Amino acid sequence: MTLPFSRDAFLDTFGAYNLALWGVAAGLWFATAVVAWVWWRDSRRSQALVLALLAVHWWWSGLVYHWVYFRAINPAASVFAAVFVLQGLILARAAVTGRQPPTDLARWRRLAACGFISFGLAYPIIGVITGLTWPRLPLFAVPCPTTLVTAGWLIGSRGVPRVASVIPLLWAAIGSTAAASLGIRADLALVAAAVVLAVNLARPAA
Repeated sequence: MTLPFSRDAFLDTFGAYNLALWGVAAGLWFATAVVAWVWWRDSRRSQALVLALLAVHWWWSGLVYHWVYFRAINPAASVFAAVFVLQGLILARAAVTGRQPPTDLARWRRLAACGFISFGLAYPIIGVITGLTWPRLPLFAVPCPTTLVTAGWLIGSRGVPRVASVIPLLWAAIGSTAAASLGIRADLALVAAAVVLAVNLARPAA
């Protein structure tokens, strides 16, 4: 896959983003960890909260990361920003109009969801372990960890429109392909996310 930017330019973009906005990334990481704990204790009653938080993640990644930062090195980021905002709207609508699931999830789905959410929360640490250094690394509140936690919560939810899986699936495919070119090893988890989201999209509506 030929990209319109170099690996150094890509990492420099994260460096600029992290130095300016690390506090927001840390705040969203903490909010996600808290909501994950609440969801684990009661997935049915916390579903609207989860979807609202995911909407914020997608809006932030679209408007701030893609539009303000990534667009400087990749013209396609303008399109990505619009698509991410659309995904945020889909999730926000689901949060407002969705019904409370009548039953709890199967345990295997909860565990699979927890795996993706945990990986997304561990994403900054995995970046360091695999050779990246501060501030030139994907931290949090950027597209790929956002997609990973979204994949987890979409398979860990009931009654969410299947269309909510389409854009995360597309980004999982894009991100995992770019991971091979850019050497961001944590993004290889997007391959598994793409498979899970494809299954979630194909399953009968719950």
